[in-house]
Amino acid sequence: MKFVAITACPTGIAHTYMAAESLEQTAKANGDTIVVETQGSAGSDPLSAEDIASADAVIFAADLAVQGRERFAGKPIVEAPVKAAINDAAGLFERAKAAAQEPVAPAAAPELTSKVGANDKPGTKVRQWLMTGVSYLIPFVAAGGLLIALSFALGGYKIVDAPKVTEHFDAGSVAGWAALMFQIGSAAFDFLVPVLAGFIAFAMADRPAIAPGFVGGAIAVTVGAGFLGGLVAGLLAGGVVMALKKIQVPKAVRGIMPVVVYPLLGSIVVGVLMYVVVGKPVAAATSGLTSWLNGLSGASALLLGAVLGLMMAFDMGGPVNKAAYAFAVGGLTTGATASLQIMAAVMAAGMVPPLALALASTVRKKLFTEAERENGRAAWLLGASFITEGAIPFAAADPFRVIPSIMLGSAVTGSLSMAFGATLRAPHGGIFVLPLIGSPLLFLVALVAGTLVAAGSVIALKQVRFRASERSAAVSGQTVNA
Repeated sequence: MKFVAITACPTGIAHTYMAAESLEQTAKANGDTIVVETQGSAGSDPLSAEDIASADAVIFAADLAVQGRERFAGKPIVEAPVKAAINDAAGLFERAKAAAQEPVAPAAAPELTSKVGANDKPGTKVRQWLMTGVSYLIPFVAAGGLLIALSFALGGYKIVDAPKVTEHFDAGSVAGWAALMFQIGSAAFDFLVPVLAGFIAFAMADRPAIAPGFVGGAIAVTVGAGFLGGLVAGLLAGGVVMALKKIQVPKAVRGIMPVVVYPLLGSIVVGVLMYVVVGKPVAAATSGLTSWLNGLSGASALLLGAVLGLMMAFDMGGPVNKAAYAFAVGGLTTGATASLQIMAAVMAAGMVPPLALALASTVRKKLFTEAERENGRAAWLLGASFITEGAIPFAAADPFRVIPSIMLGSAVTGSLSMAFGATLRAPHGGIFVLPLIGSPLLFLVALVAGTLVAAGSVIALKQVRFRASERSAAVSGQTVNA
């Protein structure tokens, strides 16, 4: 049979493309054909009209609303979370084949794009709203953070005091280019909070909420409310526009409501609330949190590192992982030493799961399947690049042994990194930004220690199961001989 599919995850990075690969491999194993459109950060070629027309069924493995859903009107459609395509692609194909045999209901008019389903639970909706904001934030974090890190590598940390390049730019010196990189990266970082707020609002109430969200996020920066203020501003903007949309207006003015009225009234309400009501309390909370982080030492720093490590490994790129990552990135904007230590701990802990499983599948090959050993070879590079999702195939195959093991290893790494005082100004890059890490050798010690702990735990737990299966096989053989 022939299928077409769309994959999309909230961040648009790893899960989107891992799901596509899983669907393609499963289709090949089944003798079917499939063409996948990845609606992720790197994009892909849209499905052709010919592919859609000739498909027996359509698979949507997406945690977001599918873009261009109207293209599939009249086709049998199977929908599932993106992780279902990674963990149980075969099950999705079974559902798709069953759907292909059923009569298809007449196509309805296309709905407005929404980031969550109408029937989702409130907790799921809030999580998706926040994750949508984070997903649009990540490109700014990567571009700005890596440019700033590059500027420090070229010009040292004193580059922050360089004159503005609009006033003085020496194209013939390394310091001049370092200053340019720093100021471009800083400009990208200036968008972090407004982008976060704007796209949280967008996820809640669509395009009319973007302007109020950006305005609220900008005000959060102005009053010193930081990332917490951005979260609040985004939720306020989305909520205000959602409320405005419920007001019945004459048909004659409906056309201007999304373009003029909702953005205008939303910006006014959110602006007043942020400046007058919630901005200062949130700014005070942000200041208190920053002071608390700066005062962390001893056991409290170790505990924070352990908790962040557990979060990074728990769902390997999912909402809990992204919450810890967003917390660390938010601290980069303050420049506080403790915040830079948190960023280092989070990145080191996020590298542990794929590296540990790559190591375990290399040193004890018989405990892993051929497919897992193949994934292990790729996991070396994924782990070194700080792509925690490289551990997902292992966790999907054996969650009760793999997930506790990698959580333990990541907690060890997070604690050790905080204890050693390693710092990091780059939000991503893994081992490739090692020259930009403060106390790089101690950072590596923490990374290696956690990797060894996680790999050893995985091997020990799998060895117990392996020996149990050997004993069971031996007993079965004796029974047959008898």
